Amino acid sequence: MKSEHRVIFSDARNLNSLSNDSIDLVVTSPPYPMISMWDNLFINMNPDIQRVLDQGCGNIAFELMHLELDKVWQELDRVVKPSGFVCINIGDATRTVGKQFQLYSNHSRITSALTRLSFQSLPVILWKKATNSPNKFMGSGMLPAGAYVTLEHEYIMIFRKGGKREFKTPEQKQTRNESAIFWEERNRWFSDTWDIKGVRQKMGPGKSRDRNAAYPFELPHRLINMYSVKDDTVLDPFLGTGTTTFAAMASERNSLGVECDNHFSDVIREGLKNTKQLSNKTLVQRIEKHLDFVKEYQQNKKILKHENHTYGFPVMTKQESRLKFNLVKDICSSNLNKMVVEYEDFSISHKTKRDNVKFYRESNLFSGKQMNLFDL
Repeated sequence: MKSEHRVIFSDARNLNSLSNDSIDLVVTSPPYPMISMWDNLFINMNPDIQRVLDQGCGNIAFELMHLELDKVWQELDRVVKPSGFVCINIGDATRTVGKQFQLYSNHSRITSALTRLSFQSLPVILWKKATNSPNKFMGSGMLPAGAYVTLEHEYIMIFRKGGKREFKTPEQKQTRNESAIFWEERNRWFSDTWDIKGVRQKMGPGKSRDRNAAYPFELPHRLINMYSVKDDTVLDPFLGTGTTTFAAMASERNSLGVECDNHFSDVIREGLKNTKQLSNKTLVQRIEKHLDFVKEYQQNKKILKHENHTYGFPVMTKQESRLKFNLVKDICSSNLNKMVVEYEDFSISHKTKRDNVKFYRESNLFSGKQMNLFDL
């Protein structure tokens, strides 16, 4: 099996290179309006933003910034397939403009924009990010009536274009079955609160952005496995450091990444060097965690009644019985505009790294009898 990936350095407000109804899933994190590190990007889109900020008109600047993002959402309305999903990570902003401090609710404004198009809003996920600040308040300190709380979470907003996706043909049903996730992953991933450590990367000298607040690999990896199936096409219109592309590669999906700043090309190429190792490590860790779940479940004298047909290990539900994994074998990435990932079958005795010897020693004991998992 192979997947194909492209990185396009252009403005996401115009996605003319993408056909109508060609994208199954969008996973992205746009620049955050009213966060000062993104001011220059928005000002380059609309110079009037600088003028209204200088005049102390925060609400007008907020709206002007979102009007630029609206142009991207309108393009997504065109390129996303019926029944496709859009997942947007965004944080609200707090800022003093002029002498007025207030909250700027980015997630509410984006929800309003997408629901005016063809998208339905689904329950959001609150991503609780670790903070380095020891203070839970700002403003007047210990004195009442003048402090404000610290924002410690961001939003992952989920939208669907139209009704539920249907899988009608035998081939479509097989792909969906092989793309299943573990029962315990489903319970954790489909919670409305995620606790994933954030990532902040320092850009090198001469870059147009001094710093980049990229989301961690686990975030798009979860979303891609939750809202698409293998061989689907994933789009990130604000690609940045390339994390969504790497997660799509790991998940056997195709991808398109659009980024307006070509300085990120070197960062993306650097990330590609580690993508094979990261992808396969993530896969092995998923299975290790499943084995830990099986052991704990059975140690409580409970029986898992179903078995995965490919690997022979116990699973909670029949829907997991045809779940199938593939390892990344090779990534041909000489040209970011056309990258190809080759995969190979994952065998339960397939040793990818020395530090997984214990896992494979356990795995090789599978014989369809659940108690063999404990015979170490």
